[in-house]
Amino acid sequence: MTTVTDSASGSMPGGAKFAPGMQVRARCEDWLVVEVAETVHDGTRLDVQGTSALVRDQRAVFFVHDDLDQVTPLRPEDTELVPDDSPECRRSRLFIDALIRKTPLPQSEQRLATVGTHLVDDLAYQREPAKAALRALRPRLLIADAVGLGKTLEVGLLLSELIRRGRGERILVVTPKHILEQFQHELWTRFAIPLVRLDSAGIERIKNDIPAGRNPFSYYKRAIISIDTLRSDRWRSHLMQVTWDAVVIDESHKLINAGTKNNRLAQLLAPKTDALILASATPHNGQRESFGELLSMLDPTAIPDTSDYDETQLEHLYIRRHKMSPDVSAEIGHKWATRNPPISIECTASPAEQQVFDELYDVWIHPKDGRTPPVTGKGARLFPFTLLKAFLSSHAALAETVNNRITKIDDDKQKGKPEDRSAERAALVTLGILAEAIDIDEAVKYQRLVQELKAIGVGPKSDTRVVIFSERRATLQILQDTLPSALGFGPSRESSAGAVRQLHGGLSDDEQQRTVKDFGLGDSDLRILLTGDIAAEGVNLHRQCHQMIHYDLPWSLITIEQRNGRIDRYGQIHSPEIRALLLLTDDEDPDRPSADRSVSKRLLEREDEVHRTLGEAASILGLRDEAAEEEAIMAGLAAGTPFDTVVPAVPLDPFEAFMADHTPPGGSSRYQVPQLFTSTRAFVEEALDEVYGNPEQRIGKRWDEDHPKMLVFTPDRELQRRLLVLPKTYLDERGVLKQLRVTFDKEFGQERLDRARERSGNRSRGAITKQERTETSGWPDVSYLTDQHPVVEWLTDKVLVKLARNTAPIITADVSEPVFLTQGMYSNAKGHPTVLAWTCVTGLAGGTPRFDDNLVGVLQRAGVRPKMVNPPFTGDKAALQALVPAAVRASRGHLAELRTEQETPLVGQLAEYEERLEAWRKASLSSVEQLSFSGMRKEHEHKRVEKTAIEVSALIEQLATQGESMVRVIGVLCPARSQQKGA
Repeated sequence: MTTVTDSASGSMPGGAKFAPGMQVRARCEDWLVVEVAETVHDGTRLDVQGTSALVRDQRAVFFVHDDLDQVTPLRPEDTELVPDDSPECRRSRLFIDALIRKTPLPQSEQRLATVGTHLVDDLAYQREPAKAALRALRPRLLIADAVGLGKTLEVGLLLSELIRRGRGERILVVTPKHILEQFQHELWTRFAIPLVRLDSAGIERIKNDIPAGRNPFSYYKRAIISIDTLRSDRWRSHLMQVTWDAVVIDESHKLINAGTKNNRLAQLLAPKTDALILASATPHNGQRESFGELLSMLDPTAIPDTSDYDETQLEHLYIRRHKMSPDVSAEIGHKWATRNPPISIECTASPAEQQVFDELYDVWIHPKDGRTPPVTGKGARLFPFTLLKAFLSSHAALAETVNNRITKIDDDKQKGKPEDRSAERAALVTLGILAEAIDIDEAVKYQRLVQELKAIGVGPKSDTRVVIFSERRATLQILQDTLPSALGFGPSRESSAGAVRQLHGGLSDDEQQRTVKDFGLGDSDLRILLTGDIAAEGVNLHRQCHQMIHYDLPWSLITIEQRNGRIDRYGQIHSPEIRALLLLTDDEDPDRPSADRSVSKRLLEREDEVHRTLGEAASILGLRDEAAEEEAIMAGLAAGTPFDTVVPAVPLDPFEAFMADHTPPGGSSRYQVPQLFTSTRAFVEEALDEVYGNPEQRIGKRWDEDHPKMLVFTPDRELQRRLLVLPKTYLDERGVLKQLRVTFDKEFGQERLDRARERSGNRSRGAITKQERTETSGWPDVSYLTDQHPVVEWLTDKVLVKLARNTAPIITADVSEPVFLTQGMYSNAKGHPTVLAWTCVTGLAGGTPRFDDNLVGVLQRAGVRPKMVNPPFTGDKAALQALVPAAVRASRGHLAELRTEQETPLVGQLAEYEERLEAWRKASLSSVEQLSFSGMRKEHEHKRVEKTAIEVSALIEQLATQGESMVRVIGVLCPARSQQKGA
């Protein structure tokens, strides 16, 4: 036996069914099935919790296989009826409700079941990805919403729906390393989805926590890891051994280029997961083929030829909206302040800087007297503009670029390369001397930056924050070295402390995450974040900041939009203010206009114009790649092409129009999961009373005096184990494992989350405690309880194991004859329910069963509710017991009738997919025949197509209903003796 977990539901040889909530017998002990999964070689994998005395509350895993564990489901016909003597029939109500909570929704149920239960604004447009994914054969989708719309929240909503369906137990999230904690934080605080973070610190931690040699991906059922770590070859063998319910890959545009490690990683993960969710605001690089290849990871049979397809073939696989999309703009106004027009700050070059400009233009860009530029070799035509762009960043950046080029020339010479580059080297030396002669006091952009920072209120006595972007590390470094003293902050260390800090790729993943986190904490000392374009993707910088300065501007609309999107995004309550510093020549000549005025300023304005009209700027050039955009703009500048020709105001490529705004067709209403309790709070409070008898004494349960909406108690070992995947800093700082604080009130939960980030705003008023002054994690002290929170799942399991083996309660209720309550389901080969019914059976004593599938309605009409009177059972138990086999038979027959109705949508969907698969197979084979490949190459392609077709056909077969039904007696309503007619 082990103590690891997996999920789903399944079957064993001989047709016996297993499902969460079922009771089984194995190794002479009784167990409750918690999770079920089908394995490739070892049969059905059961994660169970002990219910008999020797193993009570212990967790174990059994593999149901002839050569492994023999696990016997307890026969429903043998169910023993036991009168419920608990006050208000609490035990029975909790048991039935817990069983409903534990039972996954059937595969055919496509309506959303968890919306409105999370700590997020309930926005219709953010529900669309989940709806689109659930309508598919498998939940596989590209979420390509533009910057700032809340893709992380959309992922959380989708994962929550998968978890409720038993299809989200094993989750892997892959992100850039600097947003690991941000993503983990959002999924936990908003959706109560705990992920173990496998960053450098997390990996060291798990070495001590798991047995030597164990695969961390099988030990932890839900994990988040950086793409940089995961693509390492050392993880490949671990990944090959694990299958997932859901894989999320953020910033998935990094997967596009074939042959790269990122692409190989995606190709490895795609077939190892049921659900695959890709997220990216820049979902392709402008090439139809690469976009087709990316979406083929989601559905390998969507298109026969990734370079030639009709867009409608892919419309079910992606969703894309932007701020101006009608369904978005109608909802976000109250939580997304409109950005102010960008401010261009023109800085005329100092005499020393003008000397550099003269050298750049007269020698490198537009040489005098008909001379040619001294540069040779690869990229020679555009290299002068590389030098110019470096200088527009800073003199230090230009000096660094010059020195790097000289080093390369010298290295090439030492390697014996024959090309004479002495003229280029000499010109570089001259340029480098001019650049290095500039003092920081002669750098006009720097002097103006200091003025602007003071003007907007940045200083030691102010909470004002600003993020400053630069493309060059050398520029960031001189700002790091000089800004603290210029603004009165004093010395500042680069990594982990100080008012001015850098965020760049050279920092460890832990330092990157800490810096991002600190910038979002109200009581952090961090005031100025200096960063390059590592922070232009995915990072939330808007929590405490609405000021941004481009110290230099990239010649890419994509990068400008990504940068601006760090503070201009959903949740920003202050109008973002964006400034850009432009370095101009002191004697602008029409033949050599200042590049910052003729290009950089125009790009800034064009991005803002397109942002306000089209909603996203990446479609304009149609290249969908930052480097390609910059090269195209440089080439246009070198050729003298007008700016409006190089960078038009509207997309010219029809493919861009296709990608502009798309929501998959179809819709679904909300699904109301049956429940006996009016709220999660009612269930939790009664469950604690039932499990502990006196929870106030046994686990210190109390409502906090200062915060009446906060429930406090001490978690037991089992609950502690479920919470250990969360960051150790959070667990230690908040004392989570010693005293757990939870709330059922959404407003209070949001208030505590905001307070964790914004405590400094109250510091001057003395509104924070001494303990709060020392807290730095940014994780809230109170956890909002959703129905999927580990606390609720823990109590659900506790309630289920309270009932003895293969028993069902007798409830004395307001009924005229016995009413047998049953659960019935059919499952597919993956163990997921395809047909599910909660049936109430009457008329058994007379031989003609009647059925009512509204379990909750029957219970309510029978008066089974809080504060009900529960008189002692005085009926004929033996007569009731004798009807159990008849109730099981009747329920099986009724379930078989329901199967046709409930299964029809799924059967139709599978048939449609089979037709599409066959059409794809024929078209693909035809395409192979038309290619001018060699015989061996054609044979390889034939095998690839046939292999894919066989694999997808097997998947379709697995999703269809298989085997016999599973029926369970979950209780019986019995009239008081004076009302009984039978039994």
